[in-house]
Amino acid sequence: QVQLVESGGGLVQAGGSLRLSCEASGRTFSNYATAWFRQAQGKEREFVAAISRSGGNTNYANSVKGRFTISRDNAKNTVYLQMNSLKPEDTAVYYCASNFGGYMGSDRRYYDRWGQGTQVTVSS
Repeated sequence: QVQLVESGGGLVQAGGSLRLSCEASGRTFSNYATAWFRQAQGKEREFVAAISRSGGNTNYANSVKGRFTISRDNAKNTVYLQMNSLKPEDTAVYYCASNFGGYMGSDRRYYDRWGQGTQVTVSS
């Protein structure tokens, strides 16, 4: 089974950048499509971005398109989320999630592996 651990969160000023990492245990991580979700305080968890098993295809929420970039390095069992031009409304706990079926959509019910989350706070 794959276990996921996020890192890279922190406090940054508006307009700044952060890179999140999601490191997976297990040798079959390349068989899992992977996504980032986020959950702001008092709000539902929402889709941010997803990447295919090979890394050749990506999918983004409209709210982050052009600012965030998802990528993966299967040799390192790691998926990244590069976040640029951060806004206060990007403040949330960011979660990494994977599924064996290759699903890259926004419905969190299709993701069956989740990390513990990492906090991102953007100050104005």
